Amino acid sequence: MRRDVRSPAAIAIAIIATTALLTGCQKKETSASVLDEIRARGELRVVTANSPTTYYLGAHGAEGLEFSLAREFAQQLGVALVITPVANAVAMQAELAAHRADIAAAQVTADEAWLRVGDAADPYEQIEQIVVYRRGGIRPRGTLQIENARLAVRSGGPQEHILQKLKDTVAPNLEWVATAPRAADPLEDVDSGQATYAIVDAREFSFARHLYPNLAVGFSLPTKRPAQWIVRKGATDLLEAVNHFFASITQSGLLAELAKQATGDARKFEYVESLRFQEHVAARLGPFRAWFEEAAAVSGIDWRLLAAIGYQESKWDPKATSGDGAQGVMMLMADTAQSLGITDRGDPRQSIIGGAKYFAEVLKKIPERIPEPDRTWLAVASYNVGFGHLEDARILTQSRGKNPDSWADVREHLPLLAQERYYVHAKRGYARGWEPVQFVDRVQRFLTLLEWHPAEAIARETRVEIEPEAAVPATDHGAPVSTAVLASPEA
Repeated sequence: MRRDVRSPAAIAIAIIATTALLTGCQKKETSASVLDEIRARGELRVVTANSPTTYYLGAHGAEGLEFSLAREFAQQLGVALVITPVANAVAMQAELAAHRADIAAAQVTADEAWLRVGDAADPYEQIEQIVVYRRGGIRPRGTLQIENARLAVRSGGPQEHILQKLKDTVAPNLEWVATAPRAADPLEDVDSGQATYAIVDAREFSFARHLYPNLAVGFSLPTKRPAQWIVRKGATDLLEAVNHFFASITQSGLLAELAKQATGDARKFEYVESLRFQEHVAARLGPFRAWFEEAAAVSGIDWRLLAAIGYQESKWDPKATSGDGAQGVMMLMADTAQSLGITDRGDPRQSIIGGAKYFAEVLKKIPERIPEPDRTWLAVASYNVGFGHLEDARILTQSRGKNPDSWADVREHLPLLAQERYYVHAKRGYARGWEPVQFVDRVQRFLTLLEWHPAEAIARETRVEIEPEAAVPATDHGAPVSTAVLASPEA
């Protein structure tokens, strides 16, 4: 029998080397299996937060920067996207730790709590941190000016870490009050006077400034915070794929385009109108909301869109009337109300349900081939100006080489129906074509404010699945463009 004549030290080194080799193989097998697992199940599972900066359900489906990014990544992987909003960071971390989610995507900045449950991808954005104050107060212009003020930040948020660094370095007297995650927004504290200043993301404020029109930006802190995705522990290949994805869309310019589309500043708002709208939401919407939701169930139209139309029509005033004889919350004409079975246009419930039925009838006249949201905006314009005039504008749009199915193109041509050289050739003749354009602009504005309103920002356990169309081959960007389907968590 041959005896091993190696020294104990040599044997120990061999054991360590073998163990390292086996461990490395094991890690490689574990990490290599994650993308295979995702492709085998056919879906990428993403957990997020319900907010305008990340993910929310608009009248026409899911929106938000993180939703757009996750959808693009899932398409590149060639799988469906299942995105689930939860209440807060702790809930997201629990989903990652239990491997019920592959990725957490919610404008996250990695800290110790995140790194215990996942691995941080490379930052895809550096978010500016701003100091917000109430209009009419003293505008802060530097860090030392906020040292002895009452500051509000969201508890557990990255702003707390940024303030702590400032306190440790340049502002030793800095103090702040952390708002509980499920309680009032720090911006609401400033708006109500409970705090002097709030520290928030610039991206977050681009949405919130329209909800709190009395607030303004004082200055930006010297420190920005990184936003990144957190990938579940051990998923090395998935982490590499995420990093490659962001590098690719950064280079192509797609990331910048998606970020631009997803900012609140991309949509036009007016200070006075937004201020009045918020006052009316507080004072008038409450008693009518149940009827708008009932009307949505009857008509299949999102209640917030119906409420936005109702607000543009009457400011939610059941006694509203117009010079042409329209009346009630939805400003129905007498013959329209009669055709809908409405006996009292001044009764808000009847008016709201009748208006919803009428809008559903108008929507049916718009060709189904037209994609959303263009089909809806064409219907809203038709609700205001009449289907005949809308058709005249679409014909005019097409005759001038533009797309009659695009609201953006039709919007440019509707005002031309007020010019003689155009309306003499229109089947229905003259129309005050600028009015439906203004009508749609305002409805869009009010709808967006309702979608972003804090009362609507409560996370709901819903799922949005983006199913690739199996019959269509994948493009260079991965899976083809797909269709959003809303389902309950149990579905």
